Amino acid sequence: MSSNTLPRKQPTSSQPTIHFVQAVSKLTGGMVLGITMLTSSVVAGGLVGLAISFRNLPDVRVLRSYAPTETTHIYDIKGKLLASLHGEANREVVPLNKISPHLKRAVMAVEDSYFYQHHGVNAGAVVRALRANWQQGRTVEGGSTLTMQLVKNLFLSPKQAFSRKVAESVLAMRLEQIFTKDQILEMYLNQVYWGHNTYGAETAAQSYFGKPAANLNLAESAMMAGLIQAPESLSPFVSLAKAKQRQAEVLNRMKELKWITPQEEAAAKKQPIKLGQITSFQTSQMPYVTEAAVQELTKRFGRDAVLKGGMRVQTTIDTKLQRIAEQVVAEGHESLLGQGVYADQMALVAVDPRTHFVKAMVGGVDYKKSQYNRAIQALRQPGSAFKPFVYYTAFASGKYGPDSTINDSPVGYPDGYDMYYPQNYDGSFAGAMSIRSALAMSRNVPAVRLGQEVGLNKVIDVCRTLGIRSPIEPVVSLPLGAVDLTPLEMAGAYATFANNGWYSETTLIVQVTDSSGNVLLDNTPKPQLVLDPWAAASLNSVLQTVVEAGTATAARLDRPAAGKTGTTSSERDIWFVGYVPQLSTAVWVGNDDYSPIGYGATGGTYVAPIWRRFMERALEGVPVQNFRPASDFPAPS
Repeated sequence: MSSNTLPRKQPTSSQPTIHFVQAVSKLTGGMVLGITMLTSSVVAGGLVGLAISFRNLPDVRVLRSYAPTETTHIYDIKGKLLASLHGEANREVVPLNKISPHLKRAVMAVEDSYFYQHHGVNAGAVVRALRANWQQGRTVEGGSTLTMQLVKNLFLSPKQAFSRKVAESVLAMRLEQIFTKDQILEMYLNQVYWGHNTYGAETAAQSYFGKPAANLNLAESAMMAGLIQAPESLSPFVSLAKAKQRQAEVLNRMKELKWITPQEEAAAKKQPIKLGQITSFQTSQMPYVTEAAVQELTKRFGRDAVLKGGMRVQTTIDTKLQRIAEQVVAEGHESLLGQGVYADQMALVAVDPRTHFVKAMVGGVDYKKSQYNRAIQALRQPGSAFKPFVYYTAFASGKYGPDSTINDSPVGYPDGYDMYYPQNYDGSFAGAMSIRSALAMSRNVPAVRLGQEVGLNKVIDVCRTLGIRSPIEPVVSLPLGAVDLTPLEMAGAYATFANNGWYSETTLIVQVTDSSGNVLLDNTPKPQLVLDPWAAASLNSVLQTVVEAGTATAARLDRPAAGKTGTTSSERDIWFVGYVPQLSTAVWVGNDDYSPIGYGATGGTYVAPIWRRFMERALEGVPVQNFRPASDFPAPS
């Protein structure tokens, strides 16, 4: 070995580790680089994809020349025009300086308090919304700005999707590059939906408060701003209590933002609210019908499609019967007042049992004074008019028939922590009697007994089969009408009895087409046999006895008719629901505030005559038709 050659140094025990770390570092560095490059490629590809996608987004510059959409026309069953609806038909566009500063601040307070600070998208609001929604496990807060709401309403589908939200954000930022903040706020306040087919701040102010938007005070502005969240359910025309509650939330938010003082908040909460009247549908030939049709269409197609989609809507309404119904309600109300019956409202619904088409609908005594449609919105107790559902269930069980015996004697049933002892209207008991007599004389105790024997849940099942969708609880007093139902539900359910158990969905709409004639909805009846024919025929027979010799003799016609009176406790609601094979009609009388009508006011005494007047006029020229007897059908085993 030469002297200038040094011996190789032996590795220490730590050197293998150093080499391993170095190797791993090289490997890891390569992986990180690879992953980074891959991620960058994915992000870049995604951005390219989004860019390509966004090239197809609408050009927001079209708002410089924004044009109205198509008008929807509503007709009666014979093609007579009833109303024309349009998204812009009930809108008056006004400049921003013609809108109250109170309303501008109130809207921004609850919809987008950072409106003048962001550029279309508020990242902080999005993060807060995501956090709140994650904490609650559901959507409780949105992150949309006013600008995003505007482009969503004008350009995008309401479908909840990430892609739509991204598109919404891009369009909002584009909009903010082209228009000033004041221009965007002006467009928003003129575009936003305020309820009752009212668009834009000016028309909404005129409708809700009978004044221009420029003259709204703080209290009115806060109430209107609160409606944007849910304009139909929060409307003061529907529930002033809910509108006031939401108003308080808006005022509190304005105070938190220091846009108003605590003193201004308190004063606004105490400010009396003087409501105007709903201005939508005032030109309709039949406003109660039009509103009900729009409600049914909206459930199916959405409000924007109805008001902006250029639909041609054929309703089921027969104008001749509708005019008769309106006249009978007006005359009937006047007659009741003359007899000392203190009832401020009435509703009438007539349904064709063969099709379940609504032929006439009156939702109140005077639409100009009250736009509340009691035919479809008022949930009232039907009293004894509910009993036929119990008796049909008994007949369908195969254990009872019209001549079966039932006891009208004292009885008690557990009801929660108490006992329930049903009483008859006159306080007496008649002992053993036939089911026909018990229903004809509207005895309460037999109905409650029968409900317990057949099972209240089975009674509820029958109601659901008949198309009743309102909540029903199996309380002991259910057979006496301890449930809230609408006149439309009652008329539709009885129509199935009239048609011997054949059911179609009750509707106001025959057909809907677009402006080009393409069919969007076809409600041609598709009858289904949902009841036992023998049981239905047996009930028809018993309910004829109610009219011929029972509590509803005032409803007698010159043809076979069946029906049932209804009177609730304290005389708050009185009814008569009856039918012939070609027409089922429900008439309700009562007060909106649930105050008693008057001692001794019953459906048989006061409502049956009104029903008779309508049916006599409606059935002029209609051939007399008999109900099919139960003997035509096999009895259930």
